[in-house]
Formats: sequence, structure tokens, C-alpha cells
Amino acid sequence: MKETIISLREHPEMLEQFIAVFSSHYGNAELYCDCMTASLSAESPLPQWYLAIRPNHEVAGCAGLITNDFISRMDLYPWLCALFVEEAFRHRGIAGALIEHIAKSTADMGFRKLYCATDHTGFYEHFGFNFIGTGYHPWGETSRIYCRETIL
Repeated sequence: MKETIISLREHPEMLEQFIAVFSSHYGNAELYCDCMTASLSAESPLPQWYLAIRPNHEVAGCAGLITNDFISRMDLYPWLCALFVEEAFRHRGIAGALIEHIAKSTADMGFRKLYCATDHTGFYEHFGFNFIGTGYHPWGETSRIYCRETIL
């Protein structure tokens, strides 16, 4: 993989670019602006935000690490969230690299497990995640909950 994975906390000067990337895929720029700006001065190691950057500085993908993904299982954390790889860069190992980078960061923070809420079946299993149940969102929908050890 030619991409470099960077974190917002290590590159606060890129705050506007992080906000733009995440909100372009998931909407709600105000939410990302507030969350990401606050994360820069947070005492907790969470949340974290990551970009996969190509050698020409083009963004290939993104993902976050948060305390809860708007799901009923508040006893479980941290959560991989907002994983997205730009269509032009898919099937090149970028999603896996982001997941592994986040799993290592999660382990370095002292967490033994990493969770993910998703409607995708068959994708996260390739990266060591196992289905553990159903979670409920405040707006009435459900998502599949997956878990993996941070160090495989």
C-alpha cells in the first residue's frame, strides 16, 4: 500500500480537510466540525479520526474511533466508525490498512476489543470481526454488531 495513515490529533493543521472528507461522505458537517474540533483538546484518547493519504496528498479513505456509534450497547467500546474508501481506490487494501491501523492504535490505548456497527454482512469478517448481536439506534433502526480482538 502506498498510502500513509494519519490521525487528526497528530495533524491538527488539517482539521478543515478532515471535516470536509467525513462530511462529504456522511453529511452533517456541523457534527463533524464540533466532534473533531473538541477531540483536539480532549483529555481522553477517544475520539480519533484517521485519513489514508496517497503520496500525491490525495485522500484515499477515512475512518474514526469513537466511544459509541449511536447504538444501544453503551457497555461496549471503542467503535470503528465512518470507514470509507474512495471508489477509485477500492480493492487495494486500504480498508484493511485503516482497520489494522485503528486496531493497533486501540490496543496501544489499552483496549483489548474493537467494535463495529454495520449493515454489511461478509465484509468485516475478512478483518477478524465476529458477529455478536443486534444493536438498536435511537431513531428505531437496528445494526449488526461485530467485535474483534485488537491484536490478532
